[in-house]
Amino acid sequence: MRVKVCGIRKIEDALNAVKFGADAVGLLVGQKHSAKDFIDEGTARSIVEKLPPFCSSVLVTHLTDNDKIISLAKFIGTTTIQLHGDSTPEDVMYIRQRLPGVKLIKALHVVDENSIKNGRPYLDVIDAILLDTINVSTDQVGGTGLTHDWNLSREIVLMYGVPVILAGGLNPDNVQQAIKAVNPFGVDANSGTKGLDGFKDINRLKAFIRNAKM
Repeated sequence: MRVKVCGIRKIEDALNAVKFGADAVGLLVGQKHSAKDFIDEGTARSIVEKLPPFCSSVLVTHLTDNDKIISLAKFIGTTTIQLHGDSTPEDVMYIRQRLPGVKLIKALHVVDENSIKNGRPYLDVIDAILLDTINVSTDQVGGTGLTHDWNLSREIVLMYGVPVILAGGLNPDNVQQAIKAVNPFGVDANSGTKGLDGFKDINRLKAFIRNAKM
């Protein structure tokens, strides 16, 4: 099972995630709303520069300005871009043509059965789909700490034919159940690995990665 730890804000958390077995770390740059998990591009670049080999770095962004996204990815040096904004398939193709060596993930927010069809237009232009939860009351996407209907996620895995990464409210206690229910390509957690200070709790981080890979 591939594991991504998102919401990395300092190099110590990134290196601990890698040490415990994470395959990728997510860096939130370019936010839709003000949120403490987002970091500036300089901090993101400094983290990426210190990552060891064989660990992917993921620019997670809500931006929809294609040229700004491309500029950020080049500056930070990430190997993957995760698009949480309203990018169209044409936007994704535009980014792919200008960054042919960068993998592209489109986030899909699982709300109800109508969500199943929402990712289909992207299947020919992305490398993976990430299934996340949206907090409808606050319009918060990502880092909500909320799960969604894993039965719908399972249907998406079976129908799409591309790697599907499961996110949304995953933590050390439920990740094994989630994997069993959905059978995703990988799992992704942010809030489920945090401590009270907002940074990564070393024990929760280690337990999440261990349990996901059991």
